[in-house]
This record gives sequence, structure tokens and C-alpha cells, in this order.
Amino acid sequence: MLVLTRKEGESIIIQDEILVKVIKIQGKQVRIGIEAPPAVHIYREEIKSAIAGALHKSAKQGSALRRLFHREPV
Repeated sequence: MLVLTRKEGESIIIQDEILVKVIKIQGKQVRIGIEAPPAVHIYREEIKSAIAGALHKSAKQGSALRRLFHREPV
């Protein structure tokens, strides 16, 4: 894992197309902004885990949730 120190207003760039910027630091919270191409899916970790759980549960049913998050045709 790469660990960087950034100040408010500073950014990092990932693969020339994803910009991660520290917007605000207040106490123990950090507000970040992310600019990425539309094809890049960005989720908070707990949301991605919930989606993965729902996809696993619905895998046998072929639900619309699976098609939505895997960009399968409806």
C-alpha cells in the first residue's frame, strides 16, 4: 500500500485519468473529491461490500440488481 501525506487542496493522480483531491480536513474527517472517467465505478468500501452481498444472494435469480451493477443488457 502506498501511503501519502496531502494537505487541504492538494491532489494525487492515478494512471493519468483519476484525480483524488483533499477538499477539506475537519477534526478526524477528511473530505475528498474524485474525478474519474464515467466507466470507472467508485464506491465507498461498505457500499461495495453490501452490493457484493446482494449480488451473491441474487446470483441464482438473475435479478435486475446484478444487471445494473455489472452493466449487463436488460
